[in-house]
Amino acid sequence: MNFKCIQDLAQHWQRTQNINHLELITDICPPNMVSDITLNCFRLAGPLKSNPMQLAIKAAEFLKAHEDVKKVEAIKAYVNITLTETALYRDTVEDFKGLMDSAYVAPYERKHILIEYSAPNTNKPLHLGHLRNNSLGMALVEILKRVGHEVTAVNLVNDRGIHICKSMIAYQRFGNNDTPDSTGKKGDHLVGDFYVAYDKELKKQVKALKDHNPELNTKSDEKLFLKTEIGQATQKILQDWEDGDIEVRKLWQTMNDWTLNGFNQTYARMKVCFDKVYFESDTYKLGRNIVDDGLRQGIFYKTSNGAVEIDLTAEKLDRKVVLRKDGTSLYITQDLGTTKLKDDDFYPDAMIWVVGDEQIYHFRVLFAICKKLGYKWADNLFHLAYGMVNLPSGRMKSREGTVVDADQLFDEMHALAKKEILNRLTDLTPEELETRAEIIGVGAVKFMLLKVNPKNAMKFDPEAAVKFEGDTGALVQYAYARISSIKRKAAEIKIGTTSDWSLLTHAKERELAIKCAQYPDILKKSARDYDCCRLATYLLELARTFNSFYHDCPVIKGDVSPLIQRSRLELIDRVQQIIGDGLKVLTIDRLESM
Repeated sequence: MNFKCIQDLAQHWQRTQNINHLELITDICPPNMVSDITLNCFRLAGPLKSNPMQLAIKAAEFLKAHEDVKKVEAIKAYVNITLTETALYRDTVEDFKGLMDSAYVAPYERKHILIEYSAPNTNKPLHLGHLRNNSLGMALVEILKRVGHEVTAVNLVNDRGIHICKSMIAYQRFGNNDTPDSTGKKGDHLVGDFYVAYDKELKKQVKALKDHNPELNTKSDEKLFLKTEIGQATQKILQDWEDGDIEVRKLWQTMNDWTLNGFNQTYARMKVCFDKVYFESDTYKLGRNIVDDGLRQGIFYKTSNGAVEIDLTAEKLDRKVVLRKDGTSLYITQDLGTTKLKDDDFYPDAMIWVVGDEQIYHFRVLFAICKKLGYKWADNLFHLAYGMVNLPSGRMKSREGTVVDADQLFDEMHALAKKEILNRLTDLTPEELETRAEIIGVGAVKFMLLKVNPKNAMKFDPEAAVKFEGDTGALVQYAYARISSIKRKAAEIKIGTTSDWSLLTHAKERELAIKCAQYPDILKKSARDYDCCRLATYLLELARTFNSFYHDCPVIKGDVSPLIQRSRLELIDRVQQIIGDGLKVLTIDRLESM
């Protein structure tokens, strides 16, 4: 937050302490304080080489004489400051363009950042976990763009491998030549049905195997995979695919196309888009040449059985196989290749992967290998890990068909949002009702997934997510729509003319203006830390602060004078623009009426 009195204090200390640059950061005073902002002098003890409590006393002495300060007090190492009305609004919402522009980082700080997210498998539809991935990826792209970075969004579709072959062989056995057109199903749902059917058949064969061979009862299903008839058949179809068998490749392409068409419909509903889509079927052989080069340099070595490894024990990791003894690649090999490919294609300053936290170790290994290989960009790789998303009823499992399907969830959220709307309004046209329900429903999913720190696992409660009260996207959307409604009712009052900010003396008005002033800092911190939940939390706080203000400070009702009406309208117009900008950054649509 940029307050002139604080800037003047910084300049005073720069002159008297002979410091080239000093940044003073203020915070909003806690609710139990009557001041507007507070300066924490513990943060200044190092730069100013002084006792923080003595610094607080000196700061208070300087600020007491400042024309913008109404009251100041030093409490231990904290300086609590109450600003004059003129200074408060001048330094928060009066120069609104300047406030919004201050969210941009300095030109020398701007980077080109590549973000990979989504990364679905083409053997099943997108599910709730993918929705968290997509919501995080989309919002992070927009946050980084909003503060001035150049961003490239990419998707790596996992369209080959043993898991894809499972759906293929199930279709061969149980498909009856069904198609999305003949069944009326989205293609990704149809393919996902065969993935579930495969798992049922595999379990059946494993059980039969154990029944006939009791000594195998201690073995896991995975260990017995290749001892089953269907497991052997699946391995054979994978080999046929890699050998370029025409019929296998034709079936693979057909089922992949069904799935990708289904993905694109779900992506369109979420408004997901990418600058580039990579396919594992095109990239899976990449990385072998990197391993060959690393062998020549002594970075990798061959084991006694012919596999190629790298020793990462010095990095507190294990030894890692990067090529099997038969010369085939592993995922780490492929990721080495695709990482190099993305750098060759786009030359980014940094790369981010939005991937679940079960892959934390994998990415630590990938980044360590890139550093061993001497890539200049290896220090600018980041894994944005996120936790599992569960329903109140428990954990999801794709193979067993217990996942929360993305399309079905959106449909459910649409229905729940429609119910909430009808509890408030009954005079909408069917088209208006459907449009609002879709925007609120999809927005509720995104917001609920974004407001939780990605490091944490979370439970997703559909009914709670669409409530107009509580920590929901609907609450934020409703604050935006409510301000639109007030502005429509006050259409004769021209917004944009000079307001008399000195008339706004109520504590709730001051609180709202200061909350608005936080927005640029929230954006920059969110971008710096790759933290979408900080922005979502701020928008919730701003919406609640507005609701509290509106409860105590009528804008156009009651005996409010025309001058105060205009100033309050100007203030809530700023609030609406910030909420609208924040929702747009989180890729959540706004509504003018709810």
